[in-house]
Amino acid sequence: MIECPCGSGKNFQGCCGQWLSGKQSAPTAEALMRSRYTAYVLKNVDYLVKTALPASREPDLAESIRDWIGQVTWQKLHVLQVGAGGRSDNEGTVEFIAEFIGPRGADRHHERSLFKKVRGIWYYAEAIQ
Repeated sequence: MIECPCGSGKNFQGCCGQWLSGKQSAPTAEALMRSRYTAYVLKNVDYLVKTALPASREPDLAESIRDWIGQVTWQKLHVLQVGAGGRSDNEGTVEFIAEFIGPRGADRHHERSLFKKVRGIWYYAEAIQ
């Protein structure tokens, strides 16, 4: 069994792997956030671009992500709080800490993210804190 990098303790294929394969969309904001973290770990830039809210995608988003993930090695994800973002919601927030090793050594990224559902599909909208 290959454990999912998102820290759920589940098998990769039964967790984020199913969303990253493109066969299904993440059913909740938390599932999307975990799958995006996993995409960062696996350096899956296409998935990260695809799951960013279309209305807020910058033209150089893929290049920007490539630059960032080329400099870091992700270590661990801690989900701190989830606000709404369930199957029947259209908006939700997820607060998390992602530990990584970057050019200056061990570090962490702490963020509260906003997710929006558009036509039944969850997207990362923006960092709100």
